[in-house]
Amino acid sequence: MVAANRSPSTDMLANQLASDPSDAPGRAAENHAARRAALACMVTLAVALGIGRFAFTPLLPLMLHGSAYGQPQIDIQHGGWLASFNYAGYFVGALACAALRRVDAAHMVRAGLVLTVLLTLAMGVTSQFWVWALVRFIAGAVSAWTFVFASQWGLRRLHELGAHGWGGVIYTGPGVGIAGTGLLVSAAGGFGPTVGWIGFGLIAAVLSAVVWSVFGGASGGGAVNASPRPGSVAHAGTQQAAPQHAATQHAATQRATTQRATTQHAATPHAATQHAATQHATTHPLSTRVPHRADAFWLVLLYGVPGFGYIITATFLPVIARHALPGSSWPDLFWPMFGLALIVGALLAARLPLHWDNRTLLAGCYILQAVGIALGIVWPTAGGFSLGSILIGLPFTAITLFAMREARHLRGDHAAGLMGYATAAYGIGQIIGPLVAAPIAGHTGSFSLALWLAAGALLLGAVGLIAVAHWPHGRSRMPDCGCS
Repeated sequence: MVAANRSPSTDMLANQLASDPSDAPGRAAENHAARRAALACMVTLAVALGIGRFAFTPLLPLMLHGSAYGQPQIDIQHGGWLASFNYAGYFVGALACAALRRVDAAHMVRAGLVLTVLLTLAMGVTSQFWVWALVRFIAGAVSAWTFVFASQWGLRRLHELGAHGWGGVIYTGPGVGIAGTGLLVSAAGGFGPTVGWIGFGLIAAVLSAVVWSVFGGASGGGAVNASPRPGSVAHAGTQQAAPQHAATQHAATQRATTQRATTQHAATPHAATQHAATQHATTHPLSTRVPHRADAFWLVLLYGVPGFGYIITATFLPVIARHALPGSSWPDLFWPMFGLALIVGALLAARLPLHWDNRTLLAGCYILQAVGIALGIVWPTAGGFSLGSILIGLPFTAITLFAMREARHLRGDHAAGLMGYATAAYGIGQIIGPLVAAPIAGHTGSFSLALWLAAGALLLGAVGLIAVAHWPHGRSRMPDCGCS
């Protein structure tokens, strides 16, 4: 890679501009704009993912006993089908983002918020299974594109404002939504699933109204009118704010998707190379390893593993816990614990050094989730489920971050295609998980076998990532996956 040389005079000018007292009001306004954008995107992800996608998890136990509330009831296999329809929708939505990438991001975010509200309400006012299946499928697609375009809009906004530190806040949104829906079901679950769906739809409407205006003033994929901070444009060349089209349950941060371009050829503006810099402009360099053709293939293949690994727990955790701890109040709290751990993990992962190998970090995340799943099987107590929920939630967003960062390393500003293929693989794993788990639970009366399969898959995935990370250069003989 080529890095632009910065002279001492350039550095001095950058420092002077960044520390000019007369610019203090401008910096304050930009900090306010950055905080407003980050919080709006956080709320958007809380609505689209925490409510639109994952509210199903705490409501599923109520739906399995709907007749007790005088409301529609389903069995565990139909619950698994509804989950898989949703994940299939997410898969289709992730692929559709490639075709929609020229659409204005702010408009897509607004459309996603409106549809999330309507689809959540629809779950509460209908009772036919085929209608529910269709609604959950569409909701999955909507959550995928809302995640992608909210990420694109928010990351670009923060990049142009030079406020990279707020990026991690965006990806706490799913955790906030998961924790919030879990706690609300725990407190008001006695009203039944119908009231739960309608209530979440109304909450989504209120939250959407709060952030609606934030997405009204920017267009062009998130371009902003505010001038970037002087200190953020002191490079020798023009910075490139390429939006990233990545959909994931759980999310990537701005340090994975807004690495700065530091040199630009006059005749070919898209030939800018990525500079090894962090948000603090420290001396921590990015990895200097040379990408190989096969790396993209292994990334796509192995990123699908955690989709299968975590989704069984993420779909059936309250059901599993209630079966293991009958009569206890603890089962309703494990899902909020998962969400709170996700928030912490999103903030911590964004602060890890960029030069650490993403594949090794992914392997560590897979192992954490495998241990968390196993704890719920071998130690089916309040303590085991609590610790297990935390270990599964902590790396949830970090997995997306490291995978998208690896895609950026392999494809640079043209990583959108690879990100889409990787996300599709993750989506396939999510679809398969409930389809495997629900029949096993229906026949054996337990999720233990399905959970062991999930934990084993994660461990195999970790081994694969470690092997690829230490594979000799001869691996370049492997065929290119064409994921560009």
